[in-house]
Amino acid sequence: MKSLPIEPAVLAYDPNGTPWSAQFADIYHSKAGAFSQAQHVFLAGNDLPKRWQLAPSQRFVILEIGLGLANNFLATWQAWRATPEPKAALDFVSLELHPFTRSDLQKAHSDTLCPELVEALLAQWPPLTHNLHTLTFENARVRLLLALGDALTWLPELPMQGQVDAFFLDGFSPPCNPTLWQPRVYKALARLAKPQATLATWSASRALREGLLSAGFEASIAPGHGSKRHMTVGRFAPRFIPRQARTTSAVTSHHPHALIIGAGLAGCATAWGLSQVGWRSTVLDAAATPATGASGNPAGLFHGIVNGQDATHARLHRSAALAIHQVVQRAMQDHALAGQAQGLWRSESSRTEVEMHALLSRLGWPATYVQAYSAASAQQRSGWAWTSPMWWFAQGGWVDPAGLCRAYLAMAAPLASFQGGQRVASLRWDASGWSALDSAGHTLSKAPALVLCNAGDVVRLLEQPSSVLSPVRGQLSWCTSHAQAAKLGWPAQGPYQPVAGSGYALKTEGPCWLWGASAHVGDLDPRVRQSDHISNLVQWARLRGCTLDEHAAQAQLEGVAVEGRVGWRWNTVDKLPLWGGVPLNPVDSLRLRYTPRVPGLWVCTGLGSRGITWSALAGQVMAALVSGTPCPLESSLLDAVDPARVLVGLPHQWHPLKT
Repeated sequence: MKSLPIEPAVLAYDPNGTPWSAQFADIYHSKAGAFSQAQHVFLAGNDLPKRWQLAPSQRFVILEIGLGLANNFLATWQAWRATPEPKAALDFVSLELHPFTRSDLQKAHSDTLCPELVEALLAQWPPLTHNLHTLTFENARVRLLLALGDALTWLPELPMQGQVDAFFLDGFSPPCNPTLWQPRVYKALARLAKPQATLATWSASRALREGLLSAGFEASIAPGHGSKRHMTVGRFAPRFIPRQARTTSAVTSHHPHALIIGAGLAGCATAWGLSQVGWRSTVLDAAATPATGASGNPAGLFHGIVNGQDATHARLHRSAALAIHQVVQRAMQDHALAGQAQGLWRSESSRTEVEMHALLSRLGWPATYVQAYSAASAQQRSGWAWTSPMWWFAQGGWVDPAGLCRAYLAMAAPLASFQGGQRVASLRWDASGWSALDSAGHTLSKAPALVLCNAGDVVRLLEQPSSVLSPVRGQLSWCTSHAQAAKLGWPAQGPYQPVAGSGYALKTEGPCWLWGASAHVGDLDPRVRQSDHISNLVQWARLRGCTLDEHAAQAQLEGVAVEGRVGWRWNTVDKLPLWGGVPLNPVDSLRLRYTPRVPGLWVCTGLGSRGITWSALAGQVMAALVSGTPCPLESSLLDAVDPARVLVGLPHQWHPLKT
């Protein structure tokens, strides 16, 4: 999917004081009131909230076309809050081409009927980028998945085939916005609908009813709202249900429980993601404590990237960077996570400042996501002397990776439990689920679903070719005192925003300057090497545009107490992670989404050097795929991280799983 600039809506009112769109020459809601319209047309029209109590153990999915001022979402959330327990959790998916800025949304709701809900929504309002943004409320029992961009582009990309329980069709009127009222849209709704899914809209157009009928919906006239005599309600009753994509290994269980192998960032984030959809998890690791591998580094960065074509890597990194920023802020506030989430500098070596600004203008990224600075202006703001222009990622920063792992497990409590000292030698499957076995063949733990998050060890357990994942040795360098750091030119005072580019550097909360990291493919040497300290210092000088050869770096390091740590990042050939179900057989790449999967078996690995940035999105995606709930990532990006693109299927002796 091609990303396009998001043009925000402009807050305006008609002579009656009703919010008005100049772009579509139409009002946002009836003069009788936004909440009363939402309650009559969309809630009552879909028999809500009664249906939330009919299946309280499930998640109820609503798809809305046209978020507007978010009145329908707020009214639905308010009604959900007022519904007695037990009740289904709520996933509200909304598409919006022209979203409001946070400030305009705040103005529009200055006299709201639900100030607490509006405040919570504004607190999470995302940068207006062409993404599927996930906002969570009520301990994740209410989620708003906000797809910003053209509905015709988004509808084929929503990975929610056969998941939607109710539709709110609230685009502007057909004469003002005919794009949203055409057969192509109705067919897209049918792909997303569960059998017997309901539909409601204030429009009573005959062409609308005929279009819905041709797509498999039964549609009829119902009493309208306010001065409008009629509206339309409908129900999905298809004669044929198409084959679903990527859902063959989703697990349905009255006691949803997943076994997770690996307690690094991938495993701990997966446990957190599963807890968000009400799943219990058991996390096993060979080490006694979480985060002893690459996730045990003292600090690491998170940030997005800018790419001229905004290709797959850039889109994935933007989605991931926006997701991790939310998690880090919460973990810092609630779980004392060490870090900084107020921004990060990244050097630009191939573009001028003018070219950077032109690129941002073409892509349409808001300043709340990324800005371009000249070397001089970046120096004035950062305190460092730069020779190249710099990107400023307002939602970037650094964290303690091990602390983030602990925070994920804490946020997943009490649904997640950790068991250390449990080395998994092999796996076994039977009709009741998956078992992790030790070297003697004894069962360590068992669950209906199994997620392998154990980095390169996934290759061993699945008996895959070693080329699926490659280890990249990385060594960090740091000084633990200001006095030692000063000998290398690190300042004792000044702004401490982290810096990335060819290498990176950051100042932690203690007296520690950290920089690195080396990268040696296939190098398995666990020793901290002086040669890598030297190359890390040369790399840091190059990042600042300075010339420093290895001999000069070696001389600078003499007599300086520098410490380090070695870890391995595991990469795929295309440098994208593996998130999803394990294929049963070798894959036809042309039908990747429809590849048969092993029941209940998943992998989340290959996070490479971006483990912190990837982690929150990885956890959310894995939870959605395992549980069969709406996924916060569009289908084309799910294709890009699908393990079926590189895994070759199960070993021969596992073939009975086909039955």
